[in-house]
Amino acid sequence: MASVGQDDSRDDITPLQIEVMRGVVELIRDEGWAPGTRLSVPDLARRFGVSRSPVTVALGLLTERGIVAAMPAPHRGLQVAVDLRDMDVADIAPSSPLDDLYRRIMRDRASGDLPQDVSEAELIPRYDISRGVVRKLLMRFAAEGLAQRQPGHGWRFADSLDSMDGLRDSYEFRITVECAALRSPRFRINTGQLDSIRRMHRRILDGALQPTGEEWFRVNASFHEGLAAMSGNRFYRDAIHQQNALRRMQEAASFEELSADRIRESCEEHLAVLDAVEAGNMDWAEALLRQHLKQAAEY
Repeated sequence: MASVGQDDSRDDITPLQIEVMRGVVELIRDEGWAPGTRLSVPDLARRFGVSRSPVTVALGLLTERGIVAAMPAPHRGLQVAVDLRDMDVADIAPSSPLDDLYRRIMRDRASGDLPQDVSEAELIPRYDISRGVVRKLLMRFAAEGLAQRQPGHGWRFADSLDSMDGLRDSYEFRITVECAALRSPRFRINTGQLDSIRRMHRRILDGALQPTGEEWFRVNASFHEGLAAMSGNRFYRDAIHQQNALRRMQEAASFEELSADRIRESCEEHLAVLDAVEAGNMDWAEALLRQHLKQAAEY
């Protein structure tokens, strides 16, 4: 049984290790990894863009909680120990200070309180943090396609989707790419991932989850990126991931304007597309997805 709610305030646990620990839990839950699924430190390090050290520490912390366990002999390594499908990440791993600050900067940029061009020297006093933390945060934004280092000095955040032209162009691009992904000759249904995406939507529709902006973004992104990943074409997947990253910055400031009814409608539209995909009716799935994206563009 998982031992949750443990104290993570120990001095020897870094914000990065907490962040990776949360990421591992979210990955296990969102992708529906069953107990017994083997966990690879090198694969997880590549997934999160970090060295193996914080992944090893994060898995150690999850082992203490009973979320991860050693594989039975004669096998070596670690495996998922419990079913996380209906478990809240916050019950297992707290939000790291670095993660909180990342979301704060994202909200400030989305609302226009933070300019598009910034320097490390400007951010240090603004957020009362060290230069090392500033660089880690900016590198995280850069890894997600949300910022880039300027020649000479300074950083520039990616163009946001806060204008009508930006939103129009984004949805036009997404309709083209996401519908093409469904038509890929290498499209293969990942049943486990499909079930995981469906469960997340059902939790909202059944009232088991009243999503925060962060949770709703995760559910929404898992649907669009999940289908793109099933195309078997990494360029489709990466393109939709980058679009979601841009949306994440804007939605950090606009989630409160989204009605509960619209969230339910979106969940139902997503599930209808998944049903069509699972039935092998890709023409109908594409038509539903196209209509869903056109309707979303109007909100």
